[in-house]
Amino acid sequence: MPSSIILEANPENPDEKCLNRAVEVLRQGGIIAYPTETFYGLGVDSANEKAIQRLFAVKGRDFRNPIPVIIGSENDLKHTVMEIPPVAADLMAKFWPGPLTLVFAASTAISSRLTADTGKIGIRISSNPIARLLAQKLSSPLTSTSANRSGQQECVTAQEVCEKIGMDLDLIIDGGKTPGGKGSTIVDITVAPPVVLRAGVIVYEPGEN
Repeated sequence: MPSSIILEANPENPDEKCLNRAVEVLRQGGIIAYPTETFYGLGVDSANEKAIQRLFAVKGRDFRNPIPVIIGSENDLKHTVMEIPPVAADLMAKFWPGPLTLVFAASTAISSRLTADTGKIGIRISSNPIARLLAQKLSSPLTSTSANRSGQQECVTAQEVCEKIGMDLDLIIDGGKTPGGKGSTIVDITVAPPVVLRAGVIVYEPGEN
């Protein structure tokens, strides 16, 4: 039976108490599920190595596969990336907050588990208020891998998350049904021209302004 705690949150204006509870769980090394602008995601504090290892175990994910993160604001990039190429600044201005994950050269502060030893980290600012506010309150990048076992279907409701992996989570934030469909578009901007690693919600062709 699912054992995680479920907290309901207004998807447009989440309650402060709910967000604070979730951040407390994250800071204690817990795993939460939360809504994003695409699917429900699994979040741990990216600065907590034990939490990251636990996340891989829950997902059943190979350590050779990187895990992206959500940040609270562009200002957080100075702690997470080595540089911000001009093309990245243009894409951020056009598509953030939103379902565009940009792959940067990771700073030394980022766990090699999250980069899968590639030296690169996928980052976005979510357009979902719950996801974005969680990252802001945590003051640390929040992992944003889909809330499901690796290879299984992504979840668009808190109930689906609860049924599939609820017993392995510490908290689920029920922010209603998410759009689903496609995941975030992933673009590697460490190379020129940028390379689309995964086609998603945002249609982007390298070379466009």
